[in-house]
Amino acid sequence: MEKRWVLASKCNNDTVTTIAEQLNIDQSLAEILVNRNICDFDQARDFFRPQIDHLHDPFLMKDMDLAIDRIAKAIANEEKILIYGDYDVDGTTSVALAYSFFSQLTPNIEYYIPDRYLEGYGISTAGIDYAYQNGFSLIIALDCGIKSIDKIDYANTLNIDFIICDHHLPGEELPKAVAVLDPKRNDCEYPFKELAGCGIGFKLAQAYAQKHNLAQHTYLQYLDLVMVSIAADIVPVVGENRILAYYGLKKLNTSPCQGLKSLMEISGKTENYTITDVVFTLGPRINAAGRIDHAKHAVAMLLCDEEVNAAEQSELINLKNTERKTFDQDITREALALIDESEILINRKTTVVFNENWHKGVIGIVASRLTEKYYRPTIVLTKSNGLVAGSCRSVAGFDLYEALSGCADLLDQYGGHKFAAGLTMQQDNVNAFADKFEKIVAASITDELLIPMIKIDAEIELAQIDGKFFRILSQMGPFGPENMSPIFVTHNVYLTQRAMAVGANHLKINVKQQNSSIFEGIGYGLAEFENLLQLKVPFSVCYTIEENVWREKRRLQLNIKGIKVN
Repeated sequence: MEKRWVLASKCNNDTVTTIAEQLNIDQSLAEILVNRNICDFDQARDFFRPQIDHLHDPFLMKDMDLAIDRIAKAIANEEKILIYGDYDVDGTTSVALAYSFFSQLTPNIEYYIPDRYLEGYGISTAGIDYAYQNGFSLIIALDCGIKSIDKIDYANTLNIDFIICDHHLPGEELPKAVAVLDPKRNDCEYPFKELAGCGIGFKLAQAYAQKHNLAQHTYLQYLDLVMVSIAADIVPVVGENRILAYYGLKKLNTSPCQGLKSLMEISGKTENYTITDVVFTLGPRINAAGRIDHAKHAVAMLLCDEEVNAAEQSELINLKNTERKTFDQDITREALALIDESEILINRKTTVVFNENWHKGVIGIVASRLTEKYYRPTIVLTKSNGLVAGSCRSVAGFDLYEALSGCADLLDQYGGHKFAAGLTMQQDNVNAFADKFEKIVAASITDELLIPMIKIDAEIELAQIDGKFFRILSQMGPFGPENMSPIFVTHNVYLTQRAMAVGANHLKINVKQQNSSIFEGIGYGLAEFENLLQLKVPFSVCYTIEENVWREKRRLQLNIKGIKVN
């Protein structure tokens, strides 16, 4: 598929030169820093050396004082507290964190995860009824609840108080809870708006510890859980999230909680985790519990403090992930066939596919795969509990949520953000929705947005890449949204031996420039270039730089993102 190469805009040369001199780093690395709004020595120091002490005061969050007072009252009066959370990675880590923290302070506490298929997303009537029937007077909801107006009203009629800890965009009205913690509230002045749901839970624990003079360890011990949620929920790895991710990765790589340690062992990777490793190794396994069975198994694993029990739970989750992969592959194959066989779907600027027999737990993954294949806003629909449920994915630069808002008259429910969302509708509305969604998207999306973009951070020569260059580059991590691993472009490189297709569809090359060393490169999914690259014929390549470790030998290699033959 054709891709657009977009070079980052040039920034102020004087600022770049000053940063390069002050930090004694390569000019190209200084330019990347300035393009990421790191423009002076103090900002660079904070960026390269994140500090826990730089976390914001949790009481800057609207309603935090109300939340802490209500929890303290519940603990003092020996009320039963129910920790309630969503069934994805962010929700299950949130529940594990909050349950573990408050279990240190009261035995009168349980947790509850809704069944994805029987109860659906968010606060459920069944969950509230469970709380009422079992004598819970306070529910702390994490990673959900910001739009559960009617459910909170129902809980209030049963004298059950709610504290909502959410990070999704609120509607025009807030639920009538005792406290609503959400930095995205219009009236919330909390300095950082992009915390994950588990991040909100962490701030709740931090605030309680701060108010009641508890040691920092009582909440910092959960930083590995917070980091996993940041990685899996694809939130920006900047500001406060970057501090939490930085220390969370340190904990994961040195002393992870027993549940994560067992999951790492069963996954086959036990050290040197990055955000990317968490996204592709741990995240899918934790998610699989809720997709294929019940997310309570993920929470049980994360709460294990005994090695044997943790191993049993992680084995169960790993088996669910294997089952998930089978569903994922089968449904993706069926969806691709639907599109290929339909002249209407092939020529549209959107993809909307429906099969009532598809497994609801994996349609989000399938939507992501279809978006990768056709690169256009995509919705995968299936039947669930008498309704049609859908998972939606967008392309960079297009606001999916706004497009769905234009179709609200055909939907029962929808929610999410500009890049990913979920929805439900009546089956009779499927065709009308697909047509209206296409019409809205086609009227507003540009042809350029339908071509995948490679955002290039800097143009460099291969000779610039050495040990020091890579050490400085590595310290820019942890990488993630809004702080991605820098992509470089180098022109007029040439092969030192013939390109070779390897694996399923990958490309292995050795390249150099006139005054550089030879660099090995691996291009995933780029085997099509095997016969297009010729010896002694120059070409351009864009790539990230990574360290390849094989049999204790370390060498730098290029992770190829794109190739253009001159």
